[in-house]
Amino acid sequence: MATDDRSTPSRRTVVNSLGTGLVAAPALFASGQTLAQANQQSGASGGSAPDLQNPRTEFPRPPFPRQEQPWPGLASRMEPRPDHGETSYRGTGRLTGRRALITGSDSGIGRAAAIAYAREGADVAINYLSVEEPDAREVIELIRAEGRNAVAIPGDIRDQDFCQSLVEEAADELGGLDILVNNAARQTAQPSIEDISTDQFDATMRTNLYAMFWITKAAIPLLPEGASIINTASVVAYDPPKMLLDYSTTKAGIIAFTQALAKQLAERGTA
Repeated sequence: MATDDRSTPSRRTVVNSLGTGLVAAPALFASGQTLAQANQQSGASGGSAPDLQNPRTEFPRPPFPRQEQPWPGLASRMEPRPDHGETSYRGTGRLTGRRALITGSDSGIGRAAAIAYAREGADVAINYLSVEEPDAREVIELIRAEGRNAVAIPGDIRDQDFCQSLVEEAADELGGLDILVNNAARQTAQPSIEDISTDQFDATMRTNLYAMFWITKAAIPLLPEGASIINTASVVAYDPPKMLLDYSTTKAGIIAFTQALAKQLAERGTA
């Protein structure tokens, strides 16, 4: 998701530029100017390109020191610390004025999304477990550093009542909701189905599937036309590792849930 340059074009800009180029090319040749000459002239006025870096040596590489934490763990205690775009992501105002709720946003994909959304101009409500407060406070500070409204709502989304109150509080504090990101997930590796307890299976299902259902259902009446719901799936939905049976099951379920929901909400103008 991260970009290192404010001038990096969006996909839409690139596509539009390609379309323009196809139309303009005949005029260049008709005037006697070759495409190579046109490119050279364009490059001469565009300034020098940034130095290229070898991605294999630019960032931290294994082996990393062995480190273990009690569940759910904190990103701030990892060595090296994960890069969520804290210093590299630069926004271009693509979400100015939008209001987003992101679950599981203290670390990982959720944290990266919260940082990016704030730098794109959105106000952001983040959800996380209470024990993840140290990481969450860092995210709140990063959001506020962009001049955006940041709302911290800790709580366990395995609880249906909390899911309802989470959506309501986020909408109240942000003045509405335009974007919902169901990102929070629970993953526990086990070598065999015989090692997966009912408690583990239930916790994975409630975190990854039930919570998405409850939160989405609560949010839909509050989302205006043009709003977006984003659910985080995984490649394990298509190629499940044998040690992630219950987690992979939920990720496949998320894909089916999202596809069916999209068909329902298309009529309302919600993506």
